[in-house]
Amino acid sequence: MTGPRLVHTGSAVVDCVYHIDALPAPGTEKTAASYAQLPGGGFNMMAAASRTGMKVVFAGQLGTGPNGDFLRAAFAAENIDTLMPSSPAMDSGNCVVLVTGDAERTFVSWPGAEGVLRADLLARVSVEAGDWVFTSGYTLSYPGSRNALADWIGKLPPETPLVFDPTPVVADIPPVILTRVLGRTTWLSCNAAEAATIAGGGDAQGVAERLMADHCPQAAGVLIRAGVAGCLVRLRDGQSWMVPGFAVKAIDTNGAGDTHIGAFVSVLARGAAPEEAVRYANAAAAIAVTRHGGSSGPADREIRQFIQAAEKRADRFPG
Repeated sequence: MTGPRLVHTGSAVVDCVYHIDALPAPGTEKTAASYAQLPGGGFNMMAAASRTGMKVVFAGQLGTGPNGDFLRAAFAAENIDTLMPSSPAMDSGNCVVLVTGDAERTFVSWPGAEGVLRADLLARVSVEAGDWVFTSGYTLSYPGSRNALADWIGKLPPETPLVFDPTPVVADIPPVILTRVLGRTTWLSCNAAEAATIAGGGDAQGVAERLMADHCPQAAGVLIRAGVAGCLVRLRDGQSWMVPGFAVKAIDTNGAGDTHIGAFVSVLARGAAPEEAVRYANAAAAIAVTRHGGSSGPADREIRQFIQAAEKRADRFPG
């Protein structure tokens, strides 16, 4: 695999996924229709980028124990190298994922080794010319990793692109840390709720404009993901588009945002225009939600075939 490399400083956990018809009422119990143990967290984004042609390395910490062993095997299967030694003191964390009949997901997580990043560990991570760096709101929310990671990000070479996903825990990131990372961000990718947490509510165009003007002074662009409706793109020069999504029958939305970001970065880093990269990412996420599991991102060939088929349908049935 040649071309730009993605250095991922997020966190990987083991997902314990239960499929149920609806969330149980307080004090009651549900029997799941199915259960699976899967690699999750930042692994989903890394897998999506790797499967679409980008070399990926993991600059986070795995644990020592059954969860860490499970994740190491998953990384090896995707040809993703890990740059840090495993924690000798703790295992990797886990996340209970409840996927309901409407394909929505609810999380309860327990952090482990992925929540610890020290300056001496990050000093092992060498950023090379041409690399892209990714960071996650989860890693920036953990008390054991956020300060060291923010310091490390602040020392990145100015020419190194930084992609930031604030994640649903954006409100748990200390404001001073969030401001520092947003100030260094090259591409911000978030959903509407996360964007509103950072920049306040309102229509998507107005929120995107405030994100660029008030929070991301160095950003080349901001993405606000909106599920099947598509994704709003706003660039530094003021250009803005709503790139439509693809209508599919969703069965599991866990990891859809991760798949979107991974596919977007992979194709953008290889020279695609932002609008093209977002359409590609929309297709990748659309395919992913038709499958169970967070790390269900498709490969490059399947995404391109999916887009071609959608274009043929549009030609045949315009409007």
